[in-house]
Amino acid sequence: MLPVQMLEWNRTEVDYPRDSTIAEQFEQQVAKSPDAIAIVANDIQLSYRELDERSNRIARHLQTLGVKPDTLVGVAMGRSETLVVCLLAILKAGGAYVPLDPTHPKERLCLVINDSEMEILLTTSEMRERLPLDAGGVTVLDVENSAAAFESTDTVETNAASHNLAYVIYTSGSTGKPKGVMVENRNVVNFFSAMDRAIGCAPGVWLAVTSFSFDISVLELLWTLTRGFKVVVHGDEGTATIADEITRHEVTHLQMTPSLARMLTLDARAFIALGLLKQVLLGGETVPASLIHHIRQIFSGEIHNMYGPTETTIWSTTYRVEEPGRTVSIGRPISNTQIYLLDAELQPVPVGEIGELFIGGDGVARGYWNRPDLTAERFLTIPSLSPNRIYRTGDIARFLPDGNIEFLGRADYQVKLRGHRIEPGEIEAILEQCGVVRQAVVVVREDKEGDKRLVAYLVIKETEVEVAGMLRSMLASKLPDYMIPSAFVFLPELPLTDNGKIDRKALLKLPPPNVTLSADAGPRENESGQQANNEIERIVAAAWQDALGITSVGMNDNFFDLGAHSLTVAEVKAKLQEALGREISLLDLFQFSTVSTLAGHLAGTQWRLQVSDRAQRRRLARQP
Repeated sequence: MLPVQMLEWNRTEVDYPRDSTIAEQFEQQVAKSPDAIAIVANDIQLSYRELDERSNRIARHLQTLGVKPDTLVGVAMGRSETLVVCLLAILKAGGAYVPLDPTHPKERLCLVINDSEMEILLTTSEMRERLPLDAGGVTVLDVENSAAAFESTDTVETNAASHNLAYVIYTSGSTGKPKGVMVENRNVVNFFSAMDRAIGCAPGVWLAVTSFSFDISVLELLWTLTRGFKVVVHGDEGTATIADEITRHEVTHLQMTPSLARMLTLDARAFIALGLLKQVLLGGETVPASLIHHIRQIFSGEIHNMYGPTETTIWSTTYRVEEPGRTVSIGRPISNTQIYLLDAELQPVPVGEIGELFIGGDGVARGYWNRPDLTAERFLTIPSLSPNRIYRTGDIARFLPDGNIEFLGRADYQVKLRGHRIEPGEIEAILEQCGVVRQAVVVVREDKEGDKRLVAYLVIKETEVEVAGMLRSMLASKLPDYMIPSAFVFLPELPLTDNGKIDRKALLKLPPPNVTLSADAGPRENESGQQANNEIERIVAAAWQDALGITSVGMNDNFFDLGAHSLTVAEVKAKLQEALGREISLLDLFQFSTVSTLAGHLAGTQWRLQVSDRAQRRRLARQP
């Protein structure tokens, strides 16, 4: 039995439209504000009426292709108004969407296409060539050049009910195979209602920055559009910065991971822009108290810390942060949600004691697509707690005396990195499939506060010369970039505990991998003896040294071998733009990954800009 206090804290029952669907809630909002701006993306804007009509056309066409309740429809396209149109169209047709991020490797996209058994895939001509269209018998529909344009814009009749699927999102799997989480309309509608109470639903301007393959995008792209917000879709690489968009569109709401928030606080313009917001939602990973203190220097609005796995529909607890203490609580359960902290025998632990976190209530998803074994393992029925299934998160936490919850990490080795849930076992399994690797262990290190990164510790069969680059390339062909270790450390053997298991704690006590550790020769120094030859090389070197937290970087050292990852690159981009006084492409930082090559490229573009500027001045001087 639950202690009396926990019973009270779990009394979260609130009425909501249980029989409603996402599509119905959107239609209701269209009727309320047909002419209000719904979407802004890449300088294109659509009113609620226009968004409704465009999605109706595609929904009607999908129905002619056989889409019905619980039909899975893939979506692969860039961040645009068309993406939002397609998500709504699938829901209106009665189907469930499966997001496919075109930036992910083709092998992973192929795996999702095949595993989901999707029948239809919506894309655009621009994205089509990036997709593994030989992955199976999938009907590929180019939504910009299809018969959908000739369909009626009238409201679509659908047979979808609240118990039908809304989406299937794939998350990392410990066996090396991602798993699809099946979320129903009723789960999402309850979540929408809970967010009304937790953060308020007065319409504002929401900047949507999250990849739609990550479930928190549902809050940004769908809850907002059922509540009358104007949604500004943050564009792909090469478009305006977050700071520009906040200022230009008078953004009021922003949801982001703590890692992204930290990056924004390091950029002067972005930091000032944060102060213009009214509400900030942080989630996807642990929020350091120091980050809250930093944000509070410029931002006086509401800060909410959000927690929840995909399997219980986006966020399951919320906490409005005022002044944080030693840690930042994840708060209390949202409406119609229960939190249980249990011991190894699945019995409740006393207040203040550490237990494994289980979640019950109306947010609990249907399970894993085509994985009844895994569904039974993670979605449990414990009659003494609840007559309904509860989800075993694998997280550990404790109740504080006031009923709030302190999150303490993972009971297993799963990690959250920059908002993405990662099973190190998936990365390890792929590494060990490589012929030169005997053993692989992947851990997350945080050698610099707020800068978490994946590090792979390897026992290999031969000398490590060029192995790191080969492994990185191999992983890049199979995994998203956020799952690629930023450093590879070679050891003669992996440390073991007394009972013969790999000692991960001992690995974390090793020196930070700013150098590549050799299996037989000890640390191999970076080529830091090579000095910068000119001012631009000095600027580039200084930016990387500061971002990586190291004292020197050689002219030919590869940034990624030194531990760089996508957020580090973004941080360096901001530093270089400030130092050089001009825009720099993020792609250039990935392409030119040494001081020497990047400085040479930047010097060349700087010269071209100066030549262009002089030519422009001469043309103006010749004008009468």
